[in-house]
Formats: sequence, C-alpha cells, structure tokens
Amino acid sequence: MTLGNGGRARPARGDLAHETGAGLIGAMAGMTVFLAFLLFAVQLLMNLHTSSMVTSAAYEAARVAAGGSSSGHDVASVAAARQRGEQRARTLLGRYGEQVRFDWSASTDEVVVLRVRASSPRFTLPGLPARLGFDDVDRTVRVRVEDLR
Repeated sequence: MTLGNGGRARPARGDLAHETGAGLIGAMAGMTVFLAFLLFAVQLLMNLHTSSMVTSAAYEAARVAAGGSSSGHDVASVAAARQRGEQRARTLLGRYGEQVRFDWSASTDEVVVLRVRASSPRFTLPGLPARLGFDDVDRTVRVRVEDLR
C-alpha cells in the first residue's frame, strides 16, 4: 500500500489484479435472473388482463343472448340473440376478439351457457419454452333467461 492524495491509503496495482472482472460476472448473473423474473411477471400480468377481459366479454355476450331470447323461444330468435351477444363480445375484445371461440351448445331454454376459449398473448425469447402453463383462457358462464309473466 502506498500513501498518495492527501495521505489516504490506496492499494497497490498488484493487490487487485486477481479480482479484475469479478464484479462483472455477478452483475451479469443478477441481471439475467432479474430479467427472467421481469419476463415472467409481464407474462403473468398479460394473462390476468386477458382472462379478465375475456370473462367480462363472455358475461356480456351471455347477458345479451339471455335478454334477446326471452322474447321468444323459437330457434330463429335464439340464434339471432346469440349472434348479437357474440358480436357484442367481439366488439368489446377488439382485434383480440377475432381469435376467440364461442360455444353455445350447453344452453337450454332456461339458462344460456357460453363457453369461451382463447389463447393468451405471450412473450417468448429464443431458448425459452413457448408455453408457460397459463397460455389458454377457457371460461364458461351461465346466465338465467328471465321470462316476463
């Protein structure tokens, strides 16, 4: 150690030579782990947002279909009400609504049952698995048909 700059001790060059670049490796590892957690968090938040929007649109579509089919139980009015409900859901979902699949087959005269399936948008990086386990949104909603008496 030598004294320089106002009497402060400073290590000699040879003392630190074996530690050159040691902080860089730890920083790179820490940054990689941080970015992996950040990517996971963004993917999770995108899935939660998508699930929420699809569920809300499905309830709205089923509500519209239940309200429209209460005026009559003939096949044409029920089909028209379901079409209006599906169109409303696709409008609420915007461009994402083009890839959503609607299934009305479990519906009865008293209950409108709508199953909505869609793929959640995802971010992928080269070398990482494309599927993280929560990539699909599958919701089933039930709305009772109210008859006027």
